[in-house]
Amino acid sequence: MEVITERTNLNLAYERVVSNGGAPGIDGMTVDDLKAWCRANSGKLIGQLLEGSYEPQPVRGKKIPKPGGGERQLGIPTVVDRLVQQAIGQVLTPLIDPTFSAYSYGFRPGRSAHQAVHAGAAYVAEGRRIVVDIDLEKFFDRVNHDILMARLARHVADKRLLRIVRRFLEAGMMQEGVFIPTEEGTPQGGPLTPLLANLLLDDLDKELDDADTASPGTATTATSMCSHRRPASACWRASQPSSKERSSCGSTARRARWLPAIGGWTYRARTEVCRPYERPTPAPDPS
Repeated sequence: MEVITERTNLNLAYERVVSNGGAPGIDGMTVDDLKAWCRANSGKLIGQLLEGSYEPQPVRGKKIPKPGGGERQLGIPTVVDRLVQQAIGQVLTPLIDPTFSAYSYGFRPGRSAHQAVHAGAAYVAEGRRIVVDIDLEKFFDRVNHDILMARLARHVADKRLLRIVRRFLEAGMMQEGVFIPTEEGTPQGGPLTPLLANLLLDDLDKELDDADTASPGTATTATSMCSHRRPASACWRASQPSSKERSSCGSTARRARWLPAIGGWTYRARTEVCRPYERPTPAPDPS
């Protein structure tokens, strides 16, 4: 925590929060108001962080349309909470990110979805023609806090930091004037969310690595490139959720055909290697 509260780290976090802009949280404070707030309250903020007593505010809930239909739930933290999350992320990312799978490209420093596409093209050229598409449904809404904190504790021994991160997870959400407790999930919208999501998904990434596949993935999706059916089936089994994780996912396998003219690949329907996972339908209420 001492490293997180160093002036240089906090100043850099302030610059990034201001440059990122964004809407205010539930307190209405904008990034333009943050400088004056820091001048008046920086000493108190640093003291609370060092004591482990910092209390985040609930995020402001906002729903935005998804490109494929439906809505995505965002949680917008206050600018002060964004400052604290950014400061924490700047210290934890160099510590945790190097331990992630080499096939993981989503929301990581120096990596992008474009690099995942290029990697996938190279794997198809190598002869890995069976493709297992994996998509985790409502992942951010169903993150188990206990499992996530156990993953974080593998890398962080500072109890003060662990308490503050858990408080961020449990801070709740204000949606149209109604407080909604957050017993699970991590809201999309905070600077720390991408790192925590990748941390929780890392075990799945490693399972796919062990299945004799090449699996370029971005955040909650993965595309496993296999040369034959056995590793493709192993990919599907590795992607299935445990009862604790509660995220459903669909996995399908197809043959891939490289199309040089458009610089990408397409999928040609073939005999399925893996069946999609479907969440069981609840039995009707007899009453």
